[in-house]
Amino acid sequence: MATDAPPPSKGGSETTPHAPSTEEFIEVQESAEFGELRQAHRSFAFPLTIAFITWYLVYVLLSNYAGDFMGTKLFGNINVALALGLGQFLTTFLIAWFYSRHAASKLDPKAEAIKSRMEGAA
Repeated sequence: MATDAPPPSKGGSETTPHAPSTEEFIEVQESAEFGELRQAHRSFAFPLTIAFITWYLVYVLLSNYAGDFMGTKLFGNINVALALGLGQFLTTFLIAWFYSRHAASKLDPKAEAIKSRMEGAA
């Protein structure tokens, strides 16, 4: 027979996280620590975003205006357009991988510290 009782707690009393007020959110947003977190994100994301968009637009422009170049065979039936198109996929996955490493080492620890302090405030 099943019961609707909550499972027993594991050692000690259970506490719910503190729900921060609007003022606490504003205070954290204006803090130097949050500024460092935002700067760490922006210094990584903005340059890579600009680089990837530039790389994508170059590919599109070459496809539209440099058909002879893009049709140049590299080997077999593989031409420049196919190689650059596959390069688009490769760079997308590399950027995602680099970002996950950056977030895990630089962003997540700072964000977790801010979150813990906010939820632990009384």
